[in-house]
Amino acid sequence: MKIVGDSEHFQQPYDNDDEYVSRTGFKKESEEAQALGMRLVALSKSQLDKMELDEFLYDAILKSKLIKQKTEAYRRHLQYIGKLMRGFDHEPIEAALDKVLNKNNNEAAQLQKFEKMRERLLANGDTEIQALLDDNPQLDRQKLRQLIRQANKELTKSPESKSAKELFKYLRSEITG
Repeated sequence: MKIVGDSEHFQQPYDNDDEYVSRTGFKKESEEAQALGMRLVALSKSQLDKMELDEFLYDAILKSKLIKQKTEAYRRHLQYIGKLMRGFDHEPIEAALDKVLNKNNNEAAQLQKFEKMRERLLANGDTEIQALLDDNPQLDRQKLRQLIRQANKELTKSPESKSAKELFKYLRSEITG
């Protein structure tokens, strides 16, 4: 015979379930998935190609680029992407996303570094060449001098200089890191 006050009698079906997610928790997870999906939608196609995404998710993200933003269809499509995202582990996707975004920042920083290097070379000439050769002995002093001389000549005539662009390309191709 069971006692009416027995705790087993009043247990809910989800009391022993470790997988149970409250309604608020489910909404929070859904919003996080949709926010991650929106970050993916903001990426370019080449950035998306660098990430290893599920083909359904990849296709949905590409289709979102065809829909005009700030329309009801766009909002619903973002919700659909969020729904797809709930089926995946977010950590690897976030790690790949961070890697892609950080790589682009590093590339931009590298380009800026070479631009500044070129500007210093054009402004200071031989003293800057020597400092650059001390750090990068693989560079050709004669080629550097020739490109700088030609670039300075061209820059006196017009703001665009073919040799200055060649100098930039040479620096970028020869210097690593």
